[in-house]
Amino acid sequence: MTPESQAQDATETARTHHPFTVFLRGVAMGAADIVPGVSGGTIAFITGIYFRLLEAIGAVPQAVFRYLLRGRVKAFWQACDGTFLLSLLAGILGSIATLASAISYILAEYPILVWSFFFGLIVASVWHVGRQVRHYVPALILPLLLGTVFAWWVTTLPASPVAPSSLIFFGAGALAICAMILPGISGSFILVLLGMYVPVLDAIRALEFGTILIFGAGCLVGLLSVARLITWAFRRFHDTVLTLLIGFMVGALNKVWPWKETLSWRTNSAGEQVPLNEASVGPLGYAEMTGQDPQVLLAALCAGAGLLLVLVVEWAGSRRDAA
Repeated sequence: MTPESQAQDATETARTHHPFTVFLRGVAMGAADIVPGVSGGTIAFITGIYFRLLEAIGAVPQAVFRYLLRGRVKAFWQACDGTFLLSLLAGILGSIATLASAISYILAEYPILVWSFFFGLIVASVWHVGRQVRHYVPALILPLLLGTVFAWWVTTLPASPVAPSSLIFFGAGALAICAMILPGISGSFILVLLGMYVPVLDAIRALEFGTILIFGAGCLVGLLSVARLITWAFRRFHDTVLTLLIGFMVGALNKVWPWKETLSWRTNSAGEQVPLNEASVGPLGYAEMTGQDPQVLLAALCAGAGLLLVLVVEWAGSRRDAA
């Protein structure tokens, strides 16, 4: 594809994805990625930019060698959908930098309500992604079960703290970003499992630019490698991959279940005791173990709000496409 035709395609896409709306999608993705158990890839999917994001990321390495190293900056920018990527990245980074403390506080103060909201959001996302499957055939049951079992198993793995180093930060970034780009697999939860969630969040809060750059370099390497693989898989096995992702989201519901029994604790950077490993329990079991109100009605309302949000986003997207 020539730079001229790519420029034409970029103009066509810009009619439906204005840079400011892409920025807002990035804000939502960044906010989701902060929460262990929620995937920014899910937000990208339900807001209609997932495939454009994969294509843009996958085009970067080739565009660097074909255009950027030859001084053809404009052609490089067009080839890798630069305005889209920059707008999205600005939203993600801005959201993480400004909302990290707020979301951590809300999770600590209102855990049942926050997890209920995300539970409803992911349930609605399962329905949304399921509508993208072109042909339902019995063979799709296998990837659905595999994705569900794998994601459920991941959510039950015990978290363990590690001694952070530059290499650990780099590797954690590469692994987390691979998870973040997949709907249903939470990159921040992968960081929790690696024991790196708190060190990364602390580095962001303290603006430790050296550590952030190392972590970002790991993210970049992981992102460039996994995006092309996912794009290739979608082109050749569209329904199978979608069904696998649906399984991922179904399995991830275990992580965002609102009522938890704490199995072990850790000390955070403020010297406070916070949960490390948890197991899902029913509302009545939670009330008996903790003596606290399970807030079932409010939890149901928050779950309904998360579900409604996805439906509104899909409705807005269908109106945009019709226009």
